[in-house]
Amino acid sequence: MVTLQKMNTDEFQRYLDTAVADYAKEKVSAGNWEEEESLQKAKDEFSNLLPDGENSENNYLYTILNEKNEGAGIIWLARQSPEKGFIYDIRIKDEYQGKGYGKKTMQAIEEKAKQLGMNKIGLHVFGHNKIARGLYEKIGYKTTNVVMEKEIL
Repeated sequence: MVTLQKMNTDEFQRYLDTAVADYAKEKVSAGNWEEEESLQKAKDEFSNLLPDGENSENNYLYTILNEKNEGAGIIWLARQSPEKGFIYDIRIKDEYQGKGYGKKTMQAIEEKAKQLGMNKIGLHVFGHNKIARGLYEKIGYKTTNVVMEKEIL
């Protein structure tokens, strides 16, 4: 069982500090950005998406609480249109991975989305993240786009 609790300012700042650095690394690993520019680009993207931090309009940032009311991770849902949401981030802490928290969190965010009037949710997953891709496919997410790239030397 999981509960989604709106992030407070301290939780958001801890999340942001980690998320920006991790996102920069992911973009470098995926071959999208050069390492030298990645941290600044990641900061800029987060700043554009969340201009008012955890209180940014049409963004819903939650701490994932387990059955003991302990923080098991975070999830960030944003409204893209009146009826469509987009999950920008989901993070399950290492010690909770492989125990069903990802699946339970995805079910909980679907309920939140319905309460907010959304009837569709999208998300992005890096191609090299096979575990996440497997989870999303297992719970009914369909591939809508595939971007492929080849480096020519």
